[in-house]
Amino acid sequence: MKTNLRKIVLFTALALSILISACSKKQTIEIALIPTEKSMLDDGTFNKSALDGIKQYAEVKNNSYDTYSPESKSDEDYLDAMKKAIKNGAKIVITPGFNFETTIFEAQELYPDLHFVLIDGIPNNGMFDETRQEKIAQNTYSVLFAEEQAGFLAGYAIVKDGDRRLGYMGGMAVPAVVRFGYGFVQGAEYAARELGLAPGSVTINYHYTGHFNASPEVQTLAASWYNNGVETIFAAGGAVGNSVMAAAEQAGRKVIGVDVDQSGESPTVITSAMKGLRPSVYDSIAAFYNNRFPGGTTQIFEAKNNGVGLPMATSKFRNFKQADYDAIFKALADGRIPRMMDDPAAEGSPRVVPVTITRVTEVR
Repeated sequence: MKTNLRKIVLFTALALSILISACSKKQTIEIALIPTEKSMLDDGTFNKSALDGIKQYAEVKNNSYDTYSPESKSDEDYLDAMKKAIKNGAKIVITPGFNFETTIFEAQELYPDLHFVLIDGIPNNGMFDETRQEKIAQNTYSVLFAEEQAGFLAGYAIVKDGDRRLGYMGGMAVPAVVRFGYGFVQGAEYAARELGLAPGSVTINYHYTGHFNASPEVQTLAASWYNNGVETIFAAGGAVGNSVMAAAEQAGRKVIGVDVDQSGESPTVITSAMKGLRPSVYDSIAAFYNNRFPGGTTQIFEAKNNGVGLPMATSKFRNFKQADYDAIFKALADGRIPRMMDDPAAEGSPRVVPVTITRVTEVR
C-alpha cells in the first residue's frame, strides 16, 4: 500500500512538473505578429507574408512565435494586442502596414525594452499639418518598399507581352497603393514608347476601392471592365484581388497579383508585382537575435537590393522573356529610369503619351 501510494505521489508530482513546464513554455512567446485585423491573416498577401517570414525563422531556429489579432483597427486595440504579447514574453513584435504608424509612435516609448518592426510605415503622431511628428526610436526598425518599381515592372511587362487594354484596381489610396499605381502607368508608358505605339494605343482604367476587402461591388466593377474589353487588371489591394480574380475567372481574363507571388491563388494570375515581405521580416528577426537590430533606421527595399520584382518562374507571359525582364530590371537597379512622382490619372493631364488613363470614381 505504502509503495503504491509513494508511486502515485511521485507520478502526480512528475505530471504536475511536466504540466507546469509546458505552461511556462506556452507563456514565453518571443516573436509576435499583430495582424492588421482579425480576418487578415489569410489575406494571401501582406499579413500572410509577414507571418511566413516569422515562421521561416522560428522553425529553423526553434524560436517561439504567435499571433495576436486585435479586436479592431484602432490604436487602443493594437496596444491591447501588444500587452498580451508582452505578457506572454514577447521580445520582438512585427506590425505589417501603415495602420500601425501612430500605434508604434506611442508604443516605442511605452515599451522601450520591446523591439518593433514596422512594415510599410514610419512612426508618426497621425497629424498631416505643421504639428506632424515622425520618430523612429532605437527599439524600432522601419521597413519600406519601392512599390513604384514593382508596379513599373508589371506595367512594362504586360504591354511588352502584347496587352493594350488594362486596369488598375487599388485598395485604399495610401502611399504604398498609390506608388503601385503610378509605377504601373509609368511602366506601361515606357514599354509603349519603346514599341513606338501611337498616342492612345494603350488604355488604363484606374480606380481605388477605398478598402482592402473582397466585396460583390469590386467583383461587379471588375467584371464590367472585363466585359468592356479590359484584358488584364492589376489588383493592388489585399483581398480586393480575390474579387478581381473571381471576375477574371468568369470572363476568361487575366490578373496581376500584388505583394507576393499569387500564381497559386488563381489560374488567372499572369504575374505579380512583388515586394520582399517575407525576407525583410526574416532578416529583421535574424538581426535582432544576432544583436544587430537596426533600430532607429529605415530600410527601403528596391530593385538595387532585390527588394522588388516579378516571379518570372511562375509568370505566364506569351512574349515577354527572361532576357527582357533582366534588361529592364537592371535599368531600374542602376537608376536609369526616373521614378514617377506625379498623379498619372489626374484630370486634365497635359502629357501626350501612348497611354490613355480613365479614372473611375464611382462603382456602378
